[in-house]
Amino acid sequence: MKNIFNKSLLTALIAAMTLTVILPQQAHAEESLNIMAEAAILVDAESGKILYEKNAETPLGVASMTKMMTEYLLFEAIEEGQVSWDQEYQVTDYAYQISQDMRLSNVPLREDGTYTIKELYEAMAIFSANAATIGIAETIAGTESEFVRLMNEKAGEMGLKETTFVNSTGLSNSSLMGMHPEGTEETDENIMPARSVAKLTKILLDDHPEVLETTKIPVMMFREGTADETRMENWNSMLPGLIYEYEGVDGLKTGSTDFAGYSFAGTAKRDDTRFIAVVMGAVDNEGAGSYKARFEATRTLFDFGFSQFTTEEIIPAGYQFEGKETLAVEKGVEEEVAIAVQEPVTMMIRTADKDLYQPELLLDDSVVQGGELEAGVEKDLVVGTLELTKSHGTEYGYLSGSADSVEVATIESVERAGWVSLSMRNVGGFLSSLWNDAGSFVKGLF
Repeated sequence: MKNIFNKSLLTALIAAMTLTVILPQQAHAEESLNIMAEAAILVDAESGKILYEKNAETPLGVASMTKMMTEYLLFEAIEEGQVSWDQEYQVTDYAYQISQDMRLSNVPLREDGTYTIKELYEAMAIFSANAATIGIAETIAGTESEFVRLMNEKAGEMGLKETTFVNSTGLSNSSLMGMHPEGTEETDENIMPARSVAKLTKILLDDHPEVLETTKIPVMMFREGTADETRMENWNSMLPGLIYEYEGVDGLKTGSTDFAGYSFAGTAKRDDTRFIAVVMGAVDNEGAGSYKARFEATRTLFDFGFSQFTTEEIIPAGYQFEGKETLAVEKGVEEEVAIAVQEPVTMMIRTADKDLYQPELLLDDSVVQGGELEAGVEKDLVVGTLELTKSHGTEYGYLSGSADSVEVATIESVERAGWVSLSMRNVGGFLSSLWNDAGSFVKGLF
């Protein structure tokens, strides 16, 4: 009997210990990611929902991730007919001198050479070629100084907070041989927080997904078959066939300078799911920055995303709130009207968290006054929104706005009642009131 009791007690203790150990790990898995970087963020590329972040709002050196803005402005200029892919660029002295600095990522540009915009773009997107980037900036805006103005203007339009561009490449201005853009200082750097880098990445992917056709190329030859032939191995070593390859990676932009450290804005897609991961100032276990460190940190983020998150339908279309299925209608043929959620609420979440999200009805006070509607009411009249709240656990929000709310609307129409009906209703209400008062009086006699 004693042995049975001891076994039961031991089993209970083990079960309690198991719950204590396992449940916090499930609830706070993101806290144990141990991302070795100054800042990091993981985002669902479809919705912009932030799934993890670390120090993501602190402005940091952005290095060559800057080139994503240059790419965006190039695509925009192509789209608007200002520039064409086969347009030729005549090398300026500035671009030529930068291209000869072998300490920087470059393809060699000849002093008297001409290069197509497509050639320069491929060199920029694959090999992070700095002089090629300057050539694109000069082609679009005339000077890099004017291009920088366009970059900062576009950053404002995109809502990229705490972002400052001082050149088109992401190099430290001190590396530009005293030829840094007019209006900037030699000590200036391009600055962005991880959240803004992720937002720029998403906007680039949303507006110009064709960028991935180039960024996914592991190796390309520049000026193949000529004396200037240069092998361009993509700095994104997570691409298929490269040293840190990761399934699904097809972009996007690395960056590294002494000021910024080792950074990467990467994207990966598996089936219908695409993530954006940004790491800035990545280091190894000994605190040293390296190419490997930025890819290991990115791998950790992608593993977390693909293993923990799925897109789930949280609320179905037609959902009605318990106890709030209808709204009163003043002066209507019917005295109330049914309301329901118009569209399903679908969201990327951790599968285990699905039951933690609770729907809340927020009525629009400008439409629903005093808790009722004025007749006549049209079908599909939006009366408010459904918003989701999470009972516990961290929610990081979205890169822009919120996708957790959907419209709640009437599912039928209610016409305004005629004066006869309203009069009869008022008489009925009056007689009912008299009857109730009489009943109360009679009861009071006993």
